[in-house]
Amino acid sequence: MRILHIGKYYAPERGGIESQTQALCEWTAARGHTVAALVHQRPGIWRTTRETLTGVDVRRVACIAAPVYTPISPTFPIALSRALREIEPDLLHVHLPNPSAFALLASRAARRVPWIVHWHADIPPDARDWRLRAGYALYRPFEQSILKRASAIVATSQAYLDASIALASWRSKATVIPLGVDDIVLPEAQPDLWPSGTGLRLLAVGRLSHYKGFDVLIAALAQTPDARLLLIGDGEEAEALRRLAAAPSVAGRIRFAGATDDAMLQAAYATADALVLPSLDRGEAFGLVLLEAMRARVPVIASAIPGSGIGEVVVDGESGLLVPPGDADALAAAIRSIGDAALRRRLAIAGRERWENRFTLERAAQAWLALYADRRR
Repeated sequence: MRILHIGKYYAPERGGIESQTQALCEWTAARGHTVAALVHQRPGIWRTTRETLTGVDVRRVACIAAPVYTPISPTFPIALSRALREIEPDLLHVHLPNPSAFALLASRAARRVPWIVHWHADIPPDARDWRLRAGYALYRPFEQSILKRASAIVATSQAYLDASIALASWRSKATVIPLGVDDIVLPEAQPDLWPSGTGLRLLAVGRLSHYKGFDVLIAALAQTPDARLLLIGDGEEAEALRRLAAAPSVAGRIRFAGATDDAMLQAAYATADALVLPSLDRGEAFGLVLLEAMRARVPVIASAIPGSGIGEVVVDGESGLLVPPGDADALAAAIRSIGDAALRRRLAIAGRERWENRFTLERAAQAWLALYADRRR
């Protein structure tokens, strides 16, 4: 088959959506299919490029800026037209949210090809940022037109599908394929990645945005003096979080690693005592980092967010610990409890087994391949 992915970004840009897009593209290409990805450059790069990465034709379109996580790319429709002409895809794998995908609606060539929408997350109509709220009023009609035209819609969890207002009218053609990650060989442990000292080595990974709840994690850390934190990621809340980390109750126990490469990330997984995902709302649709940690036999602590896929990834008390979102006291209690080495071992073993049984890349990709074969033109 010939498959064209329409997305926001592609590796080496980091993020859960980008990681899953890359993994699916490479898996499918390795099995003899023709796979391309039409995505954006990093904001501020005003040129369009094309390269082949691990068998995938990656086309990056010039991007002027990306206000409120939205790439602005006036030439995206031109690049789309060229990709459709040159690749002649059997189907389009459309990753949403992504306003540039709305160019499909005006393309006759695109309308001759089946679209499968990969629904990664809603845009919350009650978002904290007023720009998101205002923008969604304009975005929603085009979003709904894409969903109406789609041959199939794929959510990453049943909980997210059931809670999504945007998908409410289209559940008859929606299905669920959870995210998946492939197995890897971890490098040697590197304890010096963490601040010096003793106690638990906690790991948190993600964009430094408000919905990730890292301020709540810092508040919980203030109540758990026998723990240190390595925070991997960058974003608009970085300076505010650094100010919180300077408080006497946590000073010297938090390292901000910024955006890192895969080698450092895997070394962190190989060394961490626990991963913490303290997200606050359904902006955290699934939590791919939970799978990465479970694969690495790292116990996880995460927020029990209603309508998120986190509760389908982590079984509380069995394959990880769940706490109410935004509750620093509950999070601190979970961190203290995971100081028990026997509990950590039990959660690590169960987490790895749950990943092997439900969330491997092979399982996810095979489900996608079956859907492709069913919906191709």
